[in-house]
Amino acid sequence: MLHVKPAWKNWQLLTEKGRHIWAFKSGSNPIDTHLQNADAISDEEIAQFAEDFQFDKFNNPNSADKVYRHAAINAKFQEFTGQIPQAENPEEQTVIEALIKGINYFSTLQSEDGHWPGDYGGPLFLLPGLLIASYLAETPFPKAHREMMKLYLFNHQNKDAGWGMHIEGESTMFGTVMQYVSLRLLGVDKNHQQLVEARNWIKSHGGATGIPSWGKFYLAVLNLYDWQGFNSLFPEMWLFPKWLPVHPWRYWCHTRMVYLPMAYCYAQRIKAPENELILSLREEIYNEDFAAIDWPKQRNAVCEKDCYTTPSPVLKWMNFFTNNYEKFKCSWLRKKSIDYILKYLHAEDQQTHYINIGPVNQAINSICMWHACGKDSEPFKRHVARWYDYLWVAEDGMKMSGYNGSQLWDTAFATRAMLESDLGKLFPATIAKSYRFIELSQIQSEHSTHAEFFRHPMIGSWPFSTAENGWPVADCTAEGLSAALAVHHSGLIRPTIDATRIKKAVDVILSYQNDDGGWATYELTRAPKWLEKLNPSEVFADIMIDYSWTECTAACVISLLEIQETDPAYRSNEIRQAISAGLNFILKQQKPDGSWYGGWAVCFTYATWFGVEALSKAKGKGYYDDAALAASISKACAFLVGKQKADGGWGETFKSCSTLVYTEAETSQVVNTAWALLALMAAEFGEKEVIEAGIQVLLSRQSRIGDWPQESISGVFNYNCMITYANYRNAFPIWALNRYYRRTIQG
Repeated sequence: MLHVKPAWKNWQLLTEKGRHIWAFKSGSNPIDTHLQNADAISDEEIAQFAEDFQFDKFNNPNSADKVYRHAAINAKFQEFTGQIPQAENPEEQTVIEALIKGINYFSTLQSEDGHWPGDYGGPLFLLPGLLIASYLAETPFPKAHREMMKLYLFNHQNKDAGWGMHIEGESTMFGTVMQYVSLRLLGVDKNHQQLVEARNWIKSHGGATGIPSWGKFYLAVLNLYDWQGFNSLFPEMWLFPKWLPVHPWRYWCHTRMVYLPMAYCYAQRIKAPENELILSLREEIYNEDFAAIDWPKQRNAVCEKDCYTTPSPVLKWMNFFTNNYEKFKCSWLRKKSIDYILKYLHAEDQQTHYINIGPVNQAINSICMWHACGKDSEPFKRHVARWYDYLWVAEDGMKMSGYNGSQLWDTAFATRAMLESDLGKLFPATIAKSYRFIELSQIQSEHSTHAEFFRHPMIGSWPFSTAENGWPVADCTAEGLSAALAVHHSGLIRPTIDATRIKKAVDVILSYQNDDGGWATYELTRAPKWLEKLNPSEVFADIMIDYSWTECTAACVISLLEIQETDPAYRSNEIRQAISAGLNFILKQQKPDGSWYGGWAVCFTYATWFGVEALSKAKGKGYYDDAALAASISKACAFLVGKQKADGGWGETFKSCSTLVYTEAETSQVVNTAWALLALMAAEFGEKEVIEAGIQVLLSRQSRIGDWPQESISGVFNYNCMITYANYRNAFPIWALNRYYRRTIQG
């Protein structure tokens, strides 16, 4: 049905309870274990890789996830054979048939365990960290994987020969040096033409001394940068009294779980031994002799291409203190801090089944376990097994995902999208499988060390990816709960998430609400905003504390509103107060032009959909002044209508995220269009022609078998790094069309 290139057939996605492993099949050999054949790749197969994984970044740097999708469609796709509802109006019938086609296609992509696998790549600094861990520990990836990684890195080189921090980004020193070094670690000769050109980019922009601090860290552990040129990570900070506002337990969890293993590596001054490759790389990436570099002067040197945030005077003062402390540090205090950090690292590994919270600390934790426990130790071996959970194969090669997947998140959205109208009931098997995965993913037990190591209580919560990952998230819990309730209301299945578990989810959501009325991501906000003055990263913003976000707040408000409708007696007064405070937070976040800024997707259309959805659902129910809600909704609709493009759609680029200003894409994007339509329909916007024009864009972009094109990148984190959500191009057009069907056709 869909053309599958020969080399694509070598790769098969294995899934179990949400876990993703891409297995390589050499020739006609069956896959017994996912690594069994991956080192036995032939020269002919390598040549076929090079031919079949050619990728035109300059047409669109975003892969369409063809390796997984084509295999799934060819193996499982069947035309819908059920009874299709009939409408008298041909235009309405077109919508119905597009919806059936879209849901049918998307159902084919569902794994047997019930989730929707998909590409969650985009950031280019992730795979280099894993390759550095592999190199240090002398634990190479199989040859098939290494060849695919080379192809991925080369495929995303920019026209100026550099690489960005993410696949759509302009070249930066961080992106270029990390990809360059990665390719050399993978065995590419320094005289390879693309590396010669990349080396010229590095040297013409000042050399690798200007790499940002995260890059300095990675180069230091490779012995390609001197630790003297790295600002102290002051490991003793972990021994501070917990009441201090600067204690790291107050940091946003992603930040503390990255700087925790970094602090171990810094304290131990881990570095690779000198060898021919290391000595050569020192010449390749610097403009001066490595031995002659004044390293302390490089601590704050950053290429202008990489500067997104500027170090504050407070941070500079702290660095002055901690850098000088290193000259006179107390050995027993340093040892005590190292021991504590190592204990914490072991706890994070055990709490997450060695997946860890994300790809950066997976790689650095691996380095720490290799150093502390040895290459043959059980902790390190368990890390290596989890490396493969983060790898994803698409037509642009093998990448490292931004998490171990977005399994629960995507499944919750897909389920709600399908059940927006009764048409979703035509796919009972799909809904039953998605419900089983949602049920499986709810976290029902607590870590024994959760209190000791600053974890938010999590019984009843849902994660972003899998239950094994073990990190609950506020809005993922809300989306998981909303999806479960939608399935319960459909009557398609006998609920297995009982009332007790529903109440536990509500309890967790309530426990996440901040004093400002909003909800953050993984935890409560634990420190004042001024802690951001200590942000040591030049490439990310707002990473120091867990901030309340419009999207997270709206998701939690919506789920609590649904609970009030379903079980109005349970903690009613507390829920009503929480909803009112959440609505107040959302209203305060609205910008003068009527929009909301989106912190987790691109961008204003995304957050505006969430904001309008929550306010519209609450209107008329006594949670807040209806006049204020109506005025806010009206402003939001005016904003969206003002951004509608000539063809009837909406489109933003990632620049909206980094500049905080709405930035038009050249063409409409189906995902942005779907978000805008969902908002306008939630608001019951009266100008039908505006909505119908957007619906026509979605209909016109749909393929013959029900897919939509992969267009620009749609996810973001920390303002400045973009990330792929391959399933958004299906879930949200389906949701928007389904809402249109329910409101306009179904009646």
